[in-house]
Amino acid sequence: MFLEPNFKGQRSGWIEVICGSMFSGKTEELIRRLKRAKFANQKVEIFKPMKDKRYHETKVVSHDENAILSTPVESSSKILEIAKDIRVIGIDEAQFFDDRLPQVCETLALRGVRLIVAGLDMDFKGIPFGPMPALLAMAEYVTKVHAICPHCGNLATHSYRLSEEQETVVLGEKDKYEPRCRICYQMGNILNLR
Repeated sequence: MFLEPNFKGQRSGWIEVICGSMFSGKTEELIRRLKRAKFANQKVEIFKPMKDKRYHETKVVSHDENAILSTPVESSSKILEIAKDIRVIGIDEAQFFDDRLPQVCETLALRGVRLIVAGLDMDFKGIPFGPMPALLAMAEYVTKVHAICPHCGNLATHSYRLSEEQETVVLGEKDKYEPRCRICYQMGNILNLR
């Protein structure tokens, strides 16, 4: 279901996507941009998937423990219901949202909203993750951030899973994942180095 855009007032909405591997600073950059918007007295709201409770129930928290209050939602359609008269919307862990998220972001951008979306671009298998490929394709601005591979010191682009689970979505931190460069990621998968 596509909602009609509202062209009254502000017409300069756009989509920014911040992507990368685990531990690359995606959430840190999202929080930084949202705090700048708040400092500029813009009306800001941040959303995260309800299933992400790793650090806090209602806050988006970076690995460096920088935090901002958020609204956990069950589905992307809830963002449309809640986001009335908001100028800037942040969305964290976008890869965990349903496939309607790109359509929701497009609708809001057409209403003049600035959307800042952060998420993993690939899952632990190196496959484009959830709605992220569509968001990357439609965004006006894309920022790819990188972690550092702990094995060789090169830029890390992959999230390597240290545990044996095979489900696509397994919430975890340094106990289950580490960032790896392309070569160390492939070596780990080939040799099953853990």
